[in-house]
Amino acid sequence: MNKVFILLITLLLFSSPAWSGETAAPMDKPSMSASQTVTISAVVEAINHETREVTLRGPEGNTVSFVASEEARNLDQVSVGDVVTAEYVESVSIDVFANDGTEPGVGGLSAAGRSEKGEMPGVAVMDATVVTATVEEINLESNTFKLKGPDGEINEYTARNPENLKKAAVGDLVVITYTEALALSVEKTVVE
Repeated sequence: MNKVFILLITLLLFSSPAWSGETAAPMDKPSMSASQTVTISAVVEAINHETREVTLRGPEGNTVSFVASEEARNLDQVSVGDVVTAEYVESVSIDVFANDGTEPGVGGLSAAGRSEKGEMPGVAVMDATVVTATVEEINLESNTFKLKGPDGEINEYTARNPENLKKAAVGDLVVITYTEALALSVEKTVVE
């Protein structure tokens, strides 16, 4: 977790916008968020309902075969020609707040759901990790700051955007939220 924490702080906390869709809210304290979404569809090229082997053809014509686990509910609803769509969303937000005495920490949350029996197959999963740190030192002359992370270690970083250092204060709480979500769905081919 420490490597993720260091990477997020170094790349994002006091940096210039780098990800597509990134916004910086006009606030007293530094704040930013970014996300990226990747969506891909494939066509069911072959399916064997007895062995649960499925072959998908991607948008470039490439194929991939796999055996669907027993957890893949409603595979009997899938036919050759159906379209499988996967959407992956990754987001990060970093916010600096005046601290009310909160100590640095880390926490996570996972959630998952799948289609009901008899429906077309589908699943959605989401993992979120929240890491908090406290600002231990700000040095405007050297353009650096120190953060105390959840493990109690204090690390020094160089600010990419010095103006954000002027908006933060020693003792502030830095909250980093990293979220990954994946949704898979299968749709019947429309026959005209």
